[in-house]
Amino acid sequence: MNGDEIRPSHLRWWWLAGAFGVLAGAGLLSILLGAVDLDAPAVLASLLDRVPFVDLDSGLSSREEAILWELRLPRVVLGGIVGATLAVAGGAYQGSFRNPLADPYLLGVAAGAGLGATIAIAYGPSISATPFGPLPTLAFLGGLGGVVATYAIGYSVRAGRTAVTLILAGVAVASFLTAVQTYLQQRNDETLREVYGWILGRLSTVGWSEVWMVLPYVVVASALMLAGARRLDVLSVGDEEAVTLGVDPSRVRLVIVLAATLGTAAVVAVSGLIGFVGIIVPHSVRIVFGTSYRIVLPLSIILGGAFLIVADLLARTIAAPAEIPIGVVTAFFGAPFFAIVLRSSRGIGS
Repeated sequence: MNGDEIRPSHLRWWWLAGAFGVLAGAGLLSILLGAVDLDAPAVLASLLDRVPFVDLDSGLSSREEAILWELRLPRVVLGGIVGATLAVAGGAYQGSFRNPLADPYLLGVAAGAGLGATIAIAYGPSISATPFGPLPTLAFLGGLGGVVATYAIGYSVRAGRTAVTLILAGVAVASFLTAVQTYLQQRNDETLREVYGWILGRLSTVGWSEVWMVLPYVVVASALMLAGARRLDVLSVGDEEAVTLGVDPSRVRLVIVLAATLGTAAVVAVSGLIGFVGIIVPHSVRIVFGTSYRIVLPLSIILGGAFLIVADLLARTIAAPAEIPIGVVTAFFGAPFFAIVLRSSRGIGS
């Protein structure tokens, strides 16, 4: 009997409590630290003052209140949403394709969103940086379009319903979209800096508008992925075995991938391309807590949010007053982690 067979397959309440504690600690730390440090008791009093029937004087000045409620808190919440979505989408992709190296950008989301963002930056009006402007809109549509193209190509061949064919179709689509993006960048080299700034990822906000814009997509996508966790456990034994157990692998894979794509495209539209979150977090959860997707997906949501909040804190404090692109921070941790996973994953998902 191996270790996976004796590890629990159901989520334990104390794991959830610990994960929420990590998320709360990361969020509070990120709120307190920055160009202007805030006092922890005052911040907690200000937060509690917004609770109905609670009246507290935080002692924060009007400037500090504005920093807390219009800058820090929206950025922390957005970071939590983006990290949670990328992490759970990564776990869902790994379950769908039975490969621990799969990530949310596997089927062309990143390439499509990058092309959409490049078009918006190169040819769109100056308002493209607003949350409802051309940049997030075209990035979102581009991400969805990349995955639709992947499925169209994959399903056009006889073996299109297999995971391997979809992955190969995704490689082809991503290569084509990246080539188009590169061509447009070279034709509009004055926008290269802005395009690369978006590609490297950022969590700059203009208040709460980005949060409200992505929240409906993220809630629907996460609910669908969590609802499919049990079926992902069935897929882990192989497509043929799953069929004998009454599960249609291609249908499950389609629903899960579309849900993961919807959530990923939504958050990428406002954050840019932040890499490695979808590999680091779900794989770490799998190592520590167990391989069942009824454990991996919910814990990835919570710990993914905490991870990106901490990464964003590092991005804006390490080189203060300058700010490092958050994608650079996640890549710093993610690249060696990816190498470790690659080294230990021989035979997995084959």
